[in-house]
Amino acid sequence: MSTLVPPPRSAPVPLSVRCLPRREDGEELHTLLWSPGPGRRMISNAVLGGGIGERAWVLNAQVAHGYRRTDPDRHLAELADGLGLRSAGVGLMTAADVSAYAQARDGGVEAVVTAGVNVRGWAASDAEGTAALAAPGTINILVALPVPLTDAALVNAVTTATEAKVQALLEAGLDCSGTPTDAVCVAAPVPTPDAPPHVFAGPRSLWGARLARAVHRAVLAALP
Repeated sequence: MSTLVPPPRSAPVPLSVRCLPRREDGEELHTLLWSPGPGRRMISNAVLGGGIGERAWVLNAQVAHGYRRTDPDRHLAELADGLGLRSAGVGLMTAADVSAYAQARDGGVEAVVTAGVNVRGWAASDAEGTAALAAPGTINILVALPVPLTDAALVNAVTTATEAKVQALLEAGLDCSGTPTDAVCVAAPVPTPDAPPHVFAGPRSLWGARLARAVHRAVLAALP
């Protein structure tokens, strides 16, 4: 059973995450919660709330080493329900201690990163892939931009964040491009007639460059 402490009802500021303690299966764990509310579109490869769409919150849940559940989407949904999160959101998980998260900002872009790199390697490997759930070792990246992005630019932003992550790993002297279960979530405001979406988020675009620098610094700071 899992017991979570619900967040206060105060209005959150952009990427103001809350670190919430919980007890699960006899262990003391933590969950990071960002709950900006409606008005944001997100893109993610998360098992809960992945894809592109409007999302109101992001959970990054720490799980025990040796995690054995084969329904992480349901597990994350249970955690969200325990926090009273009823609208659509994104759920990430990791065996890393999420209370040791790192945060960085650059020109209005904010990034929050949790990093566990015990299980790491190169993306292009001779090893065969598997359809089975991998153990969550995981670098989880959450990025918030203050401007809307097109669908294509959201995809571009994920690519830019991943490139910045790999740059940070190499600069830290780690022989890897990441872990088998890395996850990214990029959030941007819903476009309006007064704020049309930007069409580029590559590393040399205005907002992509800011995103890359924020992610790069946050990954370096989060590495154990």
